[in-house]
Amino acid sequence: MVRLAIAQTWDGQPIPSADQVTLDLAAAGPERLRITVRAPYYGDPAPAGPPGPTIGLWDHEVVELFVVGAGGPPEAPPLYTEVELGPHGHQLVLRLRGVRRVAQKLLPLDYDASIVSSGGGDVWLGDALLDRGLLPPPPHRINAYAIHGQGLARRHLALHPVPGDAPDFHRLAYFGEVTLPGV
Repeated sequence: MVRLAIAQTWDGQPIPSADQVTLDLAAAGPERLRITVRAPYYGDPAPAGPPGPTIGLWDHEVVELFVVGAGGPPEAPPLYTEVELGPHGHQLVLRLRGVRRVAQKLLPLDYDASIVSSGGGDVWLGDALLDRGLLPPPPHRINAYAIHGQGLARRHLALHPVPGDAPDFHRLAYFGEVTLPGV
C-alpha cells in the first residue's frame, strides 16, 4: 500500500492536520487499483446531476489523483490519467495525451462515497476501484490535490506543490515518483 498525505496548499504552505487529506493506493487483484480517500467534509454544494461520472467535478468539493507514465520517445506527449472523487458519489476519470489534452473522458470507475460525523467534525470517505488498463505505462509519477470552498474562500491543496502565480494541477514537472502497488 502507498499512503499519500495532502498536507500543504498548492504553493507549499503547510496546513493544519485537521485539514489534511489521505489517499491510500492498494492493489485490488491483478487488474485493479484501489483508491481510498479520507478527507474533511466542508459541506460544499453537490453537483446538480446524480452520482456517477460528472464533467466539471473540479468546480466542486473534490480530491484528485493524477498519474503520469511513460510517453514513449522524449518528444512524445505525456500520457496521464486524472481521477476525481467527490463526497456525494460523483467521480470523473480522464485520460490525457499531452498537457490538458483530453483523449478519453467519462471512463468507468467503481466508486462509493459516504459522509460521516467524527469527533473532530464531518469527514468523507471514498472508495474507488480503477481498472489498471486506464493507467499509463510505468514508470509512474503522481500528484494529488484536494479542492473545497467557494468564491474567495476556495482552497487548493496539493501533495507536491506546483509553484506559480495560480494553482495549475497540470504542471507535470512537479509530480513525484511512485511505484504503484501491484505493478
